[in-house]
Amino acid sequence: MNPAAIEHAARVFRERFPHFIRRTPLWKLPGSALGVQASEVWLKLEHLQASGSFKARGMLNRLLSNPIPASGVIVASGGNAGIATAAAARELGVRCEVFVPTVCSPAKQARLRELGAQVVLAGAVYAEALDACLARQRETGALLTHAYDQPEVVTGAGTLACEIEEQGGRVPGSVLVSVGGGGLIAGVAAWYQDRSRVVGLEPELAPTLHRARQAGEPVDVAVSGIAADSLGARRVGALAWDITQRWVPQSLLLPDEAIRTAQLWLWQQLKLAAEPAAALPLAALQQGIYRPAAGEAVALVICGANLDPASLA
Repeated sequence: MNPAAIEHAARVFRERFPHFIRRTPLWKLPGSALGVQASEVWLKLEHLQASGSFKARGMLNRLLSNPIPASGVIVASGGNAGIATAAAARELGVRCEVFVPTVCSPAKQARLRELGAQVVLAGAVYAEALDACLARQRETGALLTHAYDQPEVVTGAGTLACEIEEQGGRVPGSVLVSVGGGGLIAGVAAWYQDRSRVVGLEPELAPTLHRARQAGEPVDVAVSGIAADSLGARRVGALAWDITQRWVPQSLLLPDEAIRTAQLWLWQQLKLAAEPAAALPLAALQQGIYRPAAGEAVALVICGANLDPASLA
């Protein structure tokens, strides 16, 4: 989980899987175009990624880095990690079993089945689905793909940050990243380290990293709210905790109302159909919860688009 490992993963994606891991666009806009106080805003449109989210990067990297048994791969997910694992498994021609909590949206469950995954509903929240998944993995010996807390998964996520720097032609002043279990922000921070200000953003109703910082260690928290299906981890991952302690100076909270407003703004003004978790970076700017320095280029990771289109009406 360092720049060299991330560069290697990016090279493998580019050379062997360019049809699957997309080089998603980086859209540069003046802050005024988004109605925010920023000199320049870079939108990394990762919701256009294969499987509809950044998760495709980490899941494919996990599968490529390990032998896959005849029982295939198995994962617990609120939706996006499962969809990404199922898509990667289909790409490689292996079986996939996905455990999801009841909070997982019908749209995400339908997508999992379209990708050929066996879907198992287990528990009301991600942590309960994970417990059931781990019990099943012990029975079958399938390769476990964790939604956010494995080195290969974090490294794969970091390739997104590598692309932002390449496409932007320089390092952005700051990068605003949504946090659930922390795999994405860990990968972004592992790439930039102290070269850019990486800022973690969480819903007030799912504050895993924020509460961990208050407690001085990862702790379980109650999770609910508008983004619980994708930012619903009960505890921040051990890898993310270690990396963010070193390289992420800020962890900020946003109310659901602000997240929903930003999500609808992305659709109504820019025609970007993003799920609530992907709207936190814009919400942080719109609400003044994150205030960039004068002249600062701010990169916003629009991380996923696995949503029911009717929810944008």
